[in-house]
Amino acid sequence: MKNPGNIVWYELMTSDVKGAIAFYTEVLGWKAEPWSGSAEPYTMWSGSQGPLGGVATLPEAAKQMGAPPHWLAHVQVPDVDATVAEVERLGGKIYHREDVPTVGRFAVIADPQGAVISVFTPTEEMTPHDRSKPGEFQWHELYTTDYAAASAFYAEIAGWQKLGEHDMGPMGIYLLWGLGDQQLGGMMTMPPGMKAPDGSPVPPSWMYYVTIDTLDATLERAKAHGARVLNGPMEVPGGQRIVQLMDPQGAVFALVTPPAA
Repeated sequence: MKNPGNIVWYELMTSDVKGAIAFYTEVLGWKAEPWSGSAEPYTMWSGSQGPLGGVATLPEAAKQMGAPPHWLAHVQVPDVDATVAEVERLGGKIYHREDVPTVGRFAVIADPQGAVISVFTPTEEMTPHDRSKPGEFQWHELYTTDYAAASAFYAEIAGWQKLGEHDMGPMGIYLLWGLGDQQLGGMMTMPPGMKAPDGSPVPPSWMYYVTIDTLDATLERAKAHGARVLNGPMEVPGGQRIVQLMDPQGAVFALVTPPAA
């Protein structure tokens, strides 16, 4: 299998599919395409390089566990069941396992600190997208209770490598991770007392950044369509600009300008 450890699909689990489709198509320019290969209603997101994810109603079981609307990334692995066994050995949890006919097999897991992600073995090879292009997910950021332990866990199950660190002073260490020489994201231990917009403690969780050409214009569209700004806009090391948002249904995501050439 090519590209083990790559993140190949992004799903939005939401309380209002119609509202979410209206928001992301207007703000990011994605196309929404109904897909008939699922027992439950499912719509695919497509950008300039083809399908990149999907949107569906937040499952009742997830709601019962207290999960809000959220984005879920799927990490490609050679064998879902072998990876699941490794997840359990390392202290993670398995929430759901499923075969999707003609597509592949996936499992929704939580790492030992509690952040939720999916591992996925596709039926056919998936061509990686160029993450630097507008509309593509470029950066994957983990907020956790122990970044070093999380890094060790994902190295075991996905082959992610530590590629560097930034000392952010009072905010602690920001670990850069990726595959080979390609940076894909960061991890950090959350500062004590970090709060969600409703004032509750932030649980270990992921945030995914979408590449956009013009941050200010895209941000204004997002706000006009009901998004809430959580952090930023601001410049980050390397000269890119970011802003972290909450969509109208309550799922968090972020915008980032293209990486430096």
